[in-house]
Order: sequence, then C-alpha cells, then structure tokens
Amino acid sequence: MNDDLHQKIQDTIAQPKNLGEMENADAVGTVGSADCGDMLRMWIKFREEDGRKVIDKASFQTFGCETAIAVASLATQLIQGKTPEEALAMDGAALSAPLGPLPPMKIHCAQLVEGALRQALGAAPKPVAAPKAAPMAPTLMDSFGTPAATKKTIILK
Repeated sequence: MNDDLHQKIQDTIAQPKNLGEMENADAVGTVGSADCGDMLRMWIKFREEDGRKVIDKASFQTFGCETAIAVASLATQLIQGKTPEEALAMDGAALSAPLGPLPPMKIHCAQLVEGALRQALGAAPKPVAAPKAAPMAPTLMDSFGTPAATKKTIILK
C-alpha cells in the first residue's frame, strides 16, 4: 500500500463519519465476506426533496479492516442527497475514489460496502468474479494420502 493511500485511510478512520447504528432507518443492508471475515451493515434514511426520494443520511458498523472502515465512512457521505438509483449506479471504485486506487488485495473492502448499499436499497448484488487461484504445490497431507508405489512389510521382533 502506498504512503499516500495509507495516510488517507489513517486520516479517515481517525474521525470516521456516520459510524453507528441508526434508529428508525428506512433501509438496512448487511453483507459479509467469507474470504476475509469482514462484515458490514449500512443503515439508510430517506427524505422527500423536490418530489423525489433521496438519501438523507446513512450510517454503518463493521467488523473489518481499516480500509473497510474508511470506504464505508466515505461512502455514507458520498450517497447523501442522491436518489436510490444514483446511489446504485456507484460501484466500489466510485465509493472508494476519494482514497485513490486501492491495491488489489483491498478491492474487496469497497465491494463489501457496495454490497451493503445494494442490499439496503433492495438491489440484487452484482456478481463478482472470483480470482483464479494459483496452482498449489503438493502439501505434506497430499503425500500421506498418496498410496505408496511399493508394498512394505514391517516385521516386529
């Protein structure tokens, strides 16, 4: 992670915005990532503005890393004043844009926030392509499971 991104994340989590449960929320979305164990819940409250429904405020709670906290904090600010359709048009990259480009190992944090937002707004989650796993070298357990090519006899005296 580059120093600029790290500093932006530190600045954001030093005083996270909209952290905590929202009473009387109009919508709630909860998602979790089996890959990393992170979980995020987002609450949304709407208001009428010029005859349209817009997001008045949003809040979040997370069991996640610093990047997930930072992205969620920024996202709750970015979606305020937007219609549900406008908010749904924002993907993880747009929600994390104020931080700058995330390294590949942290993109799932933005996708977690996007997933909670989409669930809260009643949209189906976007399918995320699973990364292709690199072939693994044989493990010690693999060698125990492989039958020996020759038969051995043990004689106890």
